[in-house]
Amino acid sequence: MQLKIMPKKKRLSAGRVPLILFLCQMISALDVPLDSKLLEDLVQPPTIIQQSPKDYIIDPRENIVIQCEAKGKPPPSFSWTRNGTHFDIDKDPLVTMKTGSGTLVINIMSEGKAETYEGVYQCTARNERGAAISNNIVVRPSRSPLWTKEKLEPITLRSGQSLVLPCRPPIGLPPAIIFWMDNSFQRLPQSERVSQGLNGDLYFSNVLPEDSREDYICYARFNHTQTIQQKQPISVKVILVDELNDTIAANLSDTEVYGAKSNRERPPTFLTPEGNASNKEELRGNVLSLECIAEGLPTPIIYWIKEDGTLPINRTFYRNFQKTLQIIQVSEADSGKYQCIAKNALGVIHHTISVTVKAAPYWIMAPQNLVLSPGEDGALICRANGNPKPRISWLSNGVPIEIAPDDPSRKISGDTIIFSSVQERSSAVYQCNASNEYGYLLGNAFVNVLAEPPRILTSANTLYQVIANRPALLDCAFFGSPLPTIEWFKGTKGSALREDTYVLHENGTLEIPVAQKDSTGTYTCVARNKLGMAKNEVHLEIKDPTRIIKQPEYAVVQRGSTVSFECKVKHDHTLIPTVIWLKDNGELPSDGRFTIDKDHLVVADVSDNDGGTYTCVANTTLDNVSASAVLSVVAPTPTPAPIYDVPNPPFDLELTDQLDKSVQLSWTPGDDNNSPITKFIIEYEDAMHEAGLWRHQTEVPGTQTTAQLKLSPYVNYSFRVMAENSLGRSLPSEASEQYLTKAAEPDKNPMTVEGLGSEPDNLVITWQPLNGFESNGPGLQYKVSWRQKDGDDEWTSVVVANVSKYIVSGTPTFVPYLIKVQALNDVGFAPEPAVVMGHSGEDLPMVAPGNVHVTVVNSTLAEVHWDPVPLKSVRGHLQGYRIYYWTDQNSSKRNRRHIEKKILTFQGSKTHGMLPGLEPFSHYTLNIRVINGKGEGPASPDRVFHTPEGVPSAPSSLKIVNPTLDSLTLEWDPPSHPNGILTEYTLKYQPINSTHELGPLVDLKIPANKTRWTLKNLNFSTRYKFYFYAQTSAGSGSQITEEAVTTVDEAGYLPPDVGAGKAMASRQVDIATQGWFIGLMCAVALLILILLIVCFIRRNKGGKYPVKEKEDAHADPEIQPMKEDDGTFGEYSDAEDHKPLKKGSRTPSDRTVKKEDSDDSLVDYGEGVNGQFNEDGSFIGQYSGKKEKEPAEGNESSEAPSPVNAMNSFV
Repeated sequence: MQLKIMPKKKRLSAGRVPLILFLCQMISALDVPLDSKLLEDLVQPPTIIQQSPKDYIIDPRENIVIQCEAKGKPPPSFSWTRNGTHFDIDKDPLVTMKTGSGTLVINIMSEGKAETYEGVYQCTARNERGAAISNNIVVRPSRSPLWTKEKLEPITLRSGQSLVLPCRPPIGLPPAIIFWMDNSFQRLPQSERVSQGLNGDLYFSNVLPEDSREDYICYARFNHTQTIQQKQPISVKVILVDELNDTIAANLSDTEVYGAKSNRERPPTFLTPEGNASNKEELRGNVLSLECIAEGLPTPIIYWIKEDGTLPINRTFYRNFQKTLQIIQVSEADSGKYQCIAKNALGVIHHTISVTVKAAPYWIMAPQNLVLSPGEDGALICRANGNPKPRISWLSNGVPIEIAPDDPSRKISGDTIIFSSVQERSSAVYQCNASNEYGYLLGNAFVNVLAEPPRILTSANTLYQVIANRPALLDCAFFGSPLPTIEWFKGTKGSALREDTYVLHENGTLEIPVAQKDSTGTYTCVARNKLGMAKNEVHLEIKDPTRIIKQPEYAVVQRGSTVSFECKVKHDHTLIPTVIWLKDNGELPSDGRFTIDKDHLVVADVSDNDGGTYTCVANTTLDNVSASAVLSVVAPTPTPAPIYDVPNPPFDLELTDQLDKSVQLSWTPGDDNNSPITKFIIEYEDAMHEAGLWRHQTEVPGTQTTAQLKLSPYVNYSFRVMAENSLGRSLPSEASEQYLTKAAEPDKNPMTVEGLGSEPDNLVITWQPLNGFESNGPGLQYKVSWRQKDGDDEWTSVVVANVSKYIVSGTPTFVPYLIKVQALNDVGFAPEPAVVMGHSGEDLPMVAPGNVHVTVVNSTLAEVHWDPVPLKSVRGHLQGYRIYYWTDQNSSKRNRRHIEKKILTFQGSKTHGMLPGLEPFSHYTLNIRVINGKGEGPASPDRVFHTPEGVPSAPSSLKIVNPTLDSLTLEWDPPSHPNGILTEYTLKYQPINSTHELGPLVDLKIPANKTRWTLKNLNFSTRYKFYFYAQTSAGSGSQITEEAVTTVDEAGYLPPDVGAGKAMASRQVDIATQGWFIGLMCAVALLILILLIVCFIRRNKGGKYPVKEKEDAHADPEIQPMKEDDGTFGEYSDAEDHKPLKKGSRTPSDRTVKKEDSDDSLVDYGEGVNGQFNEDGSFIGQYSGKKEKEPAEGNESSEAPSPVNAMNSFV
């Protein structure tokens, strides 16, 4: 088969790629350059690519430049309106338009005034395909008016009183930046007691005598004109109460005494804002600043809370000693009531600020350019939000659509224009205007109708060379309208390409993920649409990788000796490698002592300076490899010396040649303690950013006592030096004097820039912030810029500080974005940052998998197939498909909500999978959902399938009840898992004789509806073994086994027709042959014999005598009763106790037990812990049955014989 891609036809899509992207190669992540000759042949409606800001404040001292740049084919012409009417630039000699551009230049430097050209300007770019318009650009000159002259009276007040020094700066454009300084242009110190408010006034919560001064001066800085205006100085004198009383007493009679205590402590009161409550309105995206300043003695402390919620952690900042609360990137969610609390030792007061967040219009979905072929359909969608909700209006070529020329192919429906069966005359530029009382958005989007046959832009017969086992990318940049389909073939005969081996990207590039030798050959790319076909051949060669088969090795040599490093390289025979040697990642010293032959580097007469890392680098045109080894130079074996130690610390550090980015450090070495110093290690401390932390600066050979050090800007350096010899490193020297370098712009940008969406309508941009050392100056900030990758929108930028994350709201769902983060400080900007790609947030998939069908493989396995969902409907990264399946067999007995569902997930784009572990003879239901990074999509319709019958499990239990002389009754529970319809039970049984040999096997079929069966005509006092299992139509299930013994009559006698000898043998079938029983009987016989002898002696002798009494007192241990603790028997229990011997029971011959007891140990069956086995594996002891079963069974099969019965048998 051939590998083929059909680029998706875009119908009724708001996400139509713009013109520069309809060249299909820009769709994928692999960028292919556009062909300039191709672009020369294509017509394109105008697109505004650069314009001045909506609110354009100009410097009246410079010429006015109003930007308007546009692109299009043919190149557009430009015109302007001013205050809504045509602006004829030819009639004004001061106004010119740049060649090939719409940018206006108004020359007011020679004559004219900026105020003359205030107004609202709008640019129109027009060609034969339509007209694009700019925003309304409001041009206003900046203003920096002087302070009105006023006479300021000196202020005298008592210590402890509050004070507000008004600033009231003149109203400028843009507003001035306010700060307070003295006559020496030194900023006035501020604190929790003294601070500047948002309105510029200087607030004193309480004054102190040191606040007295005559030069409180408010300055207003107008950045646009780079001017600073100054208010008249204010004089403040603070008088202590004692001084004031003396002054008053000198002017009053003896009876008048000044009794006021002005520095009396008092609870807080608010200086601003006034009252208990106030209101604040802010626009979405701005910085919300709330302020509370209180007076009181002692100085109050300010706290902030949000009454109906919590403050956003990452967006909340406190300024001005907690008196100002700032929330950046404010949104509607930040509306609510905020409370500031002022507190000191005498009381607490509150002020509530009700915040309302409004919003100028912002894009939900900006209109995107459409490129259509004749007869196609499409749509322009313009969606915006705001507070209040913005009104949407459309324009065509800059004219309100209501009065624009009619186009039968278009239909307007609110925020959408739908196009049907477009023709070439349908080409136009449409403008969407979204506006409310706080602002407007204007978006241009063109509809360009083109009919072009396919063209392949990649050069013919391009040769690609790739190293084996690496990816190979074969380009096929193409163009056409309608969008062509791309096919790839290999070889001149068009051999098929397997889809599991090759990857075809939407830009036409063929990717071979792991190129092998057999990938070499000729590949043909074919592009087709309804207007024609084009093809192109490229060639691929696979080369062997370059390898270092003999690497240089670590070496330790003495000074003055010779060392050799070997580096042997193997490479593809068609590639010519070059081998170079490096020392410490730099060039080798230009010294005749270093010689290089084919595979070796030789260093003769080694010196201390030769120590370091030597690297062999092998390069070809396609790859490179390297290997390194370290050379350590040591001193020749010295003559014995009394003391060897690490060096003493260097001393007398001195800084000279102090430049902005370098300084020379010199020092005097300490004593080397009889081991030459091999190197000096220089460390630095940054007292400004990391005080107390010493970092490595550089190392120099032990023969140097000076070092030229490279420095970074805006660092307060101190240096120290350590010496090192073969024994170790010295203590650090004393620190040098400090040296503060000048600030400079950052020389690097943040790393690890990423763009991921946390919500469907946002883009979270994160980065690793620079540390203080890397800031290179004060005022470190970050310029965050972004734009959609598949669009020609301008970069949107915002400058933030003290954060490492920025959230872009209102983005389309799962759209690729280009992102860059640039560092800047008060000095300037870092170099242009690298652009990375991210994606806006994912949303839940919209479509369920279709065409779900199930194939039952067997009773426990099924195979599921489904059709994949369209990638566009996934709305995120496709992670796989998830199958939910469950059985309905007990749904009538429990609530369906509690049915246990099983889940099986298949990764990636698989369209089939196996469901293992199913229950036989069951009804199953399943559905499938697609999953992405956000979660699961909707479920497919439920599919029902059935599993066939299987073999059943073993019966749940089997027990023998009511044993008689010739019958046994079996009771059982059906299998817990019948796995089908039971057809019958099979019972097999056979007798077991006294030597554990099995007799003939009897086979018996029992109906499936039975749970009890009585076997008759059995042999009395005989052990039987039973095998029992159930059957379905699928076969026989697992068996359960059991053993039981028929009984004798209650008196222990046999029926009359049975011989006594036979009965006695039957009784002893399980006892008389046991070793322990024979031993017991011998011991009893010996005891009786001894008793008889003693009685006989006493009968003959008669009476007692001392020897007899001594013998009674010290009886022979041989004739003492035997105890259990020495392994013999002591006291015997009556047979009626029914206590079994503490021995394990014998297991059945097939080693099986009842299913639910299968985990029990053999000890459980014998009620003991000392079970043993004979050498043949049989179990020692009387079989005891199951310890938890009926007494009847236990009495017959598990009790030990009493000594009385044993004696009866023995005698």
